[in-house]
Amino acid sequence: MVRYLEIRSKAKAEFIDITSLVREQVRGSGVTCGVCHIFVLHTTAGLTINEGADPAVQRDILTYLDRLVPRDPYFTHKEGNSDAHIKSTLTGTSLTVFFNEGKLLLGTWQSIYLCEFDGPRQRKVALKIVSC
Repeated sequence: MVRYLEIRSKAKAEFIDITSLVREQVRGSGVTCGVCHIFVLHTTAGLTINEGADPAVQRDILTYLDRLVPRDPYFTHKEGNSDAHIKSTLTGTSLTVFFNEGKLLLGTWQSIYLCEFDGPRQRKVALKIVSC
């Protein structure tokens, strides 16, 4: 069974911590050991696992991505959001997280983020929880 998260972003670009939402879905599945596949159903958003303790890390990543891929008036995509498509390609659109005894196997400082690059928008994330 596929489960879905509905997430509303608030800014043009932001990292939204979805760790607790994923954790709730894993707990609610009744599966105690396995993997959780996470996939964002959009071409201008991504997923990443990174530092969750210091919000400066997310700001630094977004700042660097903006330097790496600025909004360029010479992009040919008519919607004007080619930078968001490229950033999504760089972060990727899927993750796999192991869990055991119903707990996500994340490092001490790791959190799971939805990466918004073309917001604010309503976003949908699919989860597939698979038993060991």
